[in-house]
Amino acid sequence: MAHRRIDLDDLLPRLKEVHPHLTPISARDVVVADWVRLKCRYGCKAYGKHLGCPPYSPTPDETRKILAEYAVGVIARFEAVPDRGVPPQRLHHHLWESINRAHEEVFQLERRAFLAGCYKAFGLNALPCTFCATCIPEEEERVGPFDARNCRHKEKVRPSMEACGIDVFKTLERAGYHLSVLESYSQAFALFGLVLLD
Repeated sequence: MAHRRIDLDDLLPRLKEVHPHLTPISARDVVVADWVRLKCRYGCKAYGKHLGCPPYSPTPDETRKILAEYAVGVIARFEAVPDRGVPPQRLHHHLWESINRAHEEVFQLERRAFLAGCYKAFGLNALPCTFCATCIPEEEERVGPFDARNCRHKEKVRPSMEACGIDVFKTLERAGYHLSVLESYSQAFALFGLVLLD
């Protein structure tokens, strides 16, 4: 298969058939920082419980090397619809359906790009995976790096941006989004995914 340069003008309308809220971004504008995974390790209750999260996800150094092999990607924006029956302090479950929809659509965006000839297409999600009620690390006492092969949805599980060390705020700012830290669980917010194209 011969390599060809991506024609975003041609590809973007096809991707928008999967999800309409897309913003192109240069891979050089995706910001990776070592501090990001501290938020996973010391702030997230899902740390170590999902195969798309640390310590199973790519490290910031690996992510920098991977990004150097891409030129462009698209940011996908998703409206978050919380489950009012679950306390917001249980964020993962509070947003379960929204996360699930975002993860499924990021996978479908990656697949559409791949079928359009972008064979390097790879998606990165927001927040921990929700394809299963519990993940293998939650079910087994000891899980090593090779246990990821037992993932029940291996074909479509992708790590979250933050799990890979991507500074999501700074990256979205570079893509033209104007964000601020939310001061209350009652404020509306969005989830974001990233699909690297080439």
